[in-house]
Amino acid sequence: MITRVNGYLSIREEQAPAASLQLEQQGFAMLPQLLSGDDLRALHQEITSLYETSVADTRNPKLGDEERNDFRYEMLNRSAGAQAAIGHPDILAVIEPLLGEDCHVIANTCWRNPAREENQHGGGYWHIDAGPHVPRAKGVPWPDDIPYPVFAIGAHIYLEDCPLASGPTGVIPGSHRSGQHPPFSQDVNLTCDGESVQPLPAKAGDVVLFVSDVWHRRLPCEVGDSGRFFLQAHYGRRDIAQRLRPTSQANQLSEGAIERAVDRRQRTLIGLHPLGFYDG
Repeated sequence: MITRVNGYLSIREEQAPAASLQLEQQGFAMLPQLLSGDDLRALHQEITSLYETSVADTRNPKLGDEERNDFRYEMLNRSAGAQAAIGHPDILAVIEPLLGEDCHVIANTCWRNPAREENQHGGGYWHIDAGPHVPRAKGVPWPDDIPYPVFAIGAHIYLEDCPLASGPTGVIPGSHRSGQHPPFSQDVNLTCDGESVQPLPAKAGDVVLFVSDVWHRRLPCEVGDSGRFFLQAHYGRRDIAQRLRPTSQANQLSEGAIERAVDRRQRTLIGLHPLGFYDG
């Protein structure tokens, strides 16, 4: 666990919550019923209203109009309730020992996936959100006496129940320590270092946390699928750039610098990157 002292990251001596240790060791953790009652109902209503009164943007041009409408980006800019939820003290208490007390939100997207037979963009393939941050050759184990560093953590704040039938997120425990990205596969029997998939069904108000490097995917839907509705936030160390908006919209560049960058590498060098996972 870490803390920031006089501007530098240092080893944390204070005891951290058990969920922090589980995130560090297993790559995931659940915080049950973090939201409930009037707070949960108000957040659900506010975000539902946002879907009804706003038009989906076109961050992923490969999606059709129907599926594009599943997503709303940069939620903290659009919803006071969402901003409050992603800053819940119990979430911060778990992630700060791993990311530092000055960690920040790097992406904040809401997902409302209705029941449908096929999704073009629903996290249905095994993937990682970023990294691996310490890539290694296959078969090179991470030493047990060195805690695996965590650079980004995702959170799913569930606004409605997500039972097994609705295809909840599945993770492979410990896979974030492998130094490998998963194969491009939907195989629900995929394993990593002897570990198999752990489904993470959730109730409305639950929060599921997972390290960006852990292998995960949306599991297949079953009879009785009611869809998914959750507020997603990604938190990163202070050194990792925010990606709430595409770099074409949010950058620190002059018009002249942008005009002089005529090829792809010149553009990425000055910070104009193509859209990736966190961008939508």
